[in-house]
Amino acid sequence: MEQLQLGNITVDVVQKDIKNIHLSVYPPTGRVRISAPTRMDLDAIRVFAISKLSWIKKQQAKFKNQEREAPREFLNKESHYFNGKRYLLKVIEKDAAPRVELKHSKIELYVRPQTSRDKMKSILDEWYRKQLKASLPALIEKWEKKINVQVNEFGVKKMKTKWGTCNREAKRIWLNLELAKKPAECLEYIVVHEMVHLLERNHNDRFVVLMDEFMPKWKFYKDELNRLPVRHEGWNY
Repeated sequence: MEQLQLGNITVDVVQKDIKNIHLSVYPPTGRVRISAPTRMDLDAIRVFAISKLSWIKKQQAKFKNQEREAPREFLNKESHYFNGKRYLLKVIEKDAAPRVELKHSKIELYVRPQTSRDKMKSILDEWYRKQLKASLPALIEKWEKKINVQVNEFGVKKMKTKWGTCNREAKRIWLNLELAKKPAECLEYIVVHEMVHLLERNHNDRFVVLMDEFMPKWKFYKDELNRLPVRHEGWNY
């Protein structure tokens, strides 16, 4: 991968077998990436990047000002999110196996006395994982029929750089654990995004046409997802 330096902006350049040049600026840090046809020389790519400099700076400023979630302390009445809704945490100490219960506007976290913050986080993360994994089969089945593809396997894991990934050869998709906290339509958008990669590997014109065909409002959901507060550590997509 080549890199261009435009003042204090670094641009990652990936050249591959595509017809058109594509520019992307990724949240939360404003990382800049250009995908360009192999036939284009680096000077031509630099001229293109310079012509888009004002747009790049505008996007980077937007991401810089995006709201960030504060690190979770796992204290009573702390805000936590599930399916795009805000809940208040209620920590209940009990000498029994830990569990999580959703009650009205509260997430009740049952833990043994003296449970550490890291352990509480892992208990809640595991609950999020189970909820997300339970919601995925119906979504995948729905879109397998619409897109006419087959997903052989899916999973949920923590990702620092993406909302999801797709292995075309294995027909396997992975979803970011953080999606359990986001609105259902944002989760569905990412599921469709990854499943469309079973038809088209790259984020090229064909990919956009396919997304427009299967989910006409996908850009709205993408913007909504990127507008929501991001985890304290942040990631790119």
